[in-house]
Amino acid sequence: VQLVESGGGLVQVGGSLRLSCAGSRTFSFKTMGWYRQAPGKQRELVATLTSGGSTDYADSVRGRFTISRDNAKNTLYLQMNSLKPEDTAVYFCTARIVVSIEGSIDEWGQGTQVTVSS
Repeated sequence: VQLVESGGGLVQVGGSLRLSCAGSRTFSFKTMGWYRQAPGKQRELVATLTSGGSTDYADSVRGRFTISRDNAKNTLYLQMNSLKPEDTAVYFCTARIVVSIEGSIDEWGQGTQVTVSS
């Protein structure tokens, strides 16, 4: 399964963006999520979604970002509101994909740049 992100771009402080992560085919997953990596910093977890529908967020984005999935479209979303300059980063989509009864693999997208200007 290939994951392809889109929706990044340049936005002003306080603005909104919606990132999308499309899977190349239908797949079962255990968890999906969004990470981000700013220049000179380690990749950090932004939000997660389990197959059961549970969500979790980094404290820095809770209340501003929303993770969701359209199962019919095999697409994961990250709605980002009230954006701040510190949200500037490359955002990556990831999925823990079920490949067998006992096995799973982690797939990553190529990343999409989000830049918030002040």
